[in-house]
Amino acid sequence: MSNFWEEKSLDKMSSDEWESLCDGCGKCCLHKLENEETSDVYYTSVACEYLNVTNCLCKDYTNRKSLVPACIVLNKENINQFNWLPSTCAYRVLSEGGVLSKWHPLISLSDNSVHEAGVSVASYAVSESEVLETDYEDYIMGWDI
Repeated sequence: MSNFWEEKSLDKMSSDEWESLCDGCGKCCLHKLENEETSDVYYTSVACEYLNVTNCLCKDYTNRKSLVPACIVLNKENINQFNWLPSTCAYRVLSEGGVLSKWHPLISLSDNSVHEAGVSVASYAVSESEVLETDYEDYIMGWDI
């Protein structure tokens, strides 16, 4: 059986193939702060209130855009605009010509491998419902995207 992600470009993937690229790390659901002078983007450990911080899944994935109008939905048309995606994100990795990591669920065949590898936000994310927005700077993560 062939690996579609090795044979197809992102823009040629079916909707199901596209969705299966998501490793379930939850990093895209973390609030990000941008330095307006430098355009540098900083991830915080503060997650959208709809992210289940234990399993890193959206509590209402189908309706996420209507529930959170600022939610950014990745798609084939806008993927090149998201240089802020973490370096581990399959969408970014493949768009930059890289290969999926061994912990990616499509390679490991396990949905838990992203958590077992320590790549997901499960061990440190906190829901935005527990943090004042004015305090987000206190939650900036110390890793590069």
